[in-house]
Amino acid sequence: MHFLSFLAAFLLVRRIQKYLQPSPLYQKWNRLLKTAEASIIVLFVLLAVFSTEKINCFAGSFMLLGIILFADKQYDFRHYKPLLHAHYPLVGSVFLNGLVWLVFPGFYDEWEIYFQFAVLIAFAWIYIRWASSKKQQELKIVASRKDELEVMVAERTAEINRQKDELQEAVKELQSTQAQLIQQEKLASLGELTAGIAHEIQNPLNFVNNFSEVSTELLEELKTGPLEQLPESEKEYAEEIIRDLTQNLEKITFHGKRADSIVKGMLQHSRASTGQKELTDINTLADEYLRLSYHGCRAKDKSFNATMVTHFAPSSPQLKVVPQDMGRVLLNLFNNAFYSVTEKKKQSDGNYQPTVEVSTALINGSMEIKVKDNGIGIPEHIKDKIMQPFFTTKPAGEGTGLGLSLSYDIVVKGHDGKIDIESEEGEYTEFTVSIPV
Repeated sequence: MHFLSFLAAFLLVRRIQKYLQPSPLYQKWNRLLKTAEASIIVLFVLLAVFSTEKINCFAGSFMLLGIILFADKQYDFRHYKPLLHAHYPLVGSVFLNGLVWLVFPGFYDEWEIYFQFAVLIAFAWIYIRWASSKKQQELKIVASRKDELEVMVAERTAEINRQKDELQEAVKELQSTQAQLIQQEKLASLGELTAGIAHEIQNPLNFVNNFSEVSTELLEELKTGPLEQLPESEKEYAEEIIRDLTQNLEKITFHGKRADSIVKGMLQHSRASTGQKELTDINTLADEYLRLSYHGCRAKDKSFNATMVTHFAPSSPQLKVVPQDMGRVLLNLFNNAFYSVTEKKKQSDGNYQPTVEVSTALINGSMEIKVKDNGIGIPEHIKDKIMQPFFTTKPAGEGTGLGLSLSYDIVVKGHDGKIDIESEEGEYTEFTVSIPV
C-alpha cells in the first residue's frame, strides 16, 4: 500500500496547482509545483526499481509529510490548509503500517488486512475532505463574485446618478444661456431700431424746442412793445391771450425737453460704450453712488427718508470695469430701490421702515453686488419684461423704461456678467449683479 503515499502526494500537488490557476499566484508557484510533480514520479519509479518495499513505504510517508509541512508554512497556501491537514491520517497510517511491518512482522501478518483497511480509510478521508473543500471553495467564489457584482452595481449606480446630476445641471445652464441669448438678440434688434428712430426724431424735436423758446422770447417782447400801444379796453384781453400762450409754450418746452431726454436715453441705450476699462474698487463705487442716489431722492422730496445698510466684502479685489457705466448701473438700481420703498411707505401705516441693503461678496470667481429693498416688490408676471426697453411700472412721466435695459446691456454685453432678480410682491426685491473677476 506504499504507493498510496506517492499517489496522494502527486494528487495534492495537482490540486493546489489547479486551485492556483485563476490566481495571480499561479505564475509564482507554477514552476515549483511542476518540478514537485516530476520529482514524485521519478522518485516513485527509482524506488520501485532499486529499493525494497519497506523502504518505499517510509520514503512515501516522509515525502508526503515534507510537502504538507512546506505548504503549511507558506502564506500563499493558507486557503488550502484544510486540504493539507486531511493528509495527516494517511501519513500516520502508512508510517505505522511500515513500522509494525518492520518491527513486528508476525503481528503484522496476523492483522495485515486491518492495517491496509486503515490506510484505505485514510485515503478515502482525503477524498471526502477534498470534495468538501472544493464545494466550500466554489461557494466562496460565488460569494466573492456576488460581492464584486454588488460593488460594481453600486459604483455604476453612483456613476449614473452623478451623470444624471451633471446632465440636469448642464440643462439648467443651457436654459439660462438660451434665455440670455434670446434677451440679447431682442435687445440687439431693439437697439438698432432705437438708434434709427432716435436720430429721426431728434431733428424735428430740436426745432420744436428751439421755436418754443424763441416764441416765449417774442411774447416777452410783445408785452413790452406793441401791447403797450393798445387801448386799455383791449389790453386786458390781449394780456389774457399772451398769458395762455405763455403757459402753452412752457408746457411745450417742458415736454419737449422731456422728449429730448428720452431720445438721448434711447441713443445711449443703442450705442456701445466707448469708455476704457480700469481697475475699480467696487465697494467705494457702490458706496459713492448709493449716497448720490439717496441725496438725489431727498432733493426731489424733502420728506423722503430711508435706512441704508451696507455689507461690503473686506479686502475685495479691484475689478476691471468702466467706472462710469457701472456707476450708471448702480444708480439705476439704487433709484429703483428708493422708489419702491417710497411707494410702499405711501401705502402702509406708520410702522413701516423703508430699508435698502447693499452688499458685495466674492463668490466662485465673480464679484456679486446685491441691492435689496423691502418695497412693493415685482409681480411675477412682469419679471421677464422689466429688462426690456421702454417697459416701466412707474406712472406716466416718472420713468422712461430704459434704465434697467441699459443696465442689462452694460453688465451682460459690456462686462460679460449677469443680472438676476428675486422678488416677492409686497415684500422685497433683490437685484444681483455678477461681474467676473
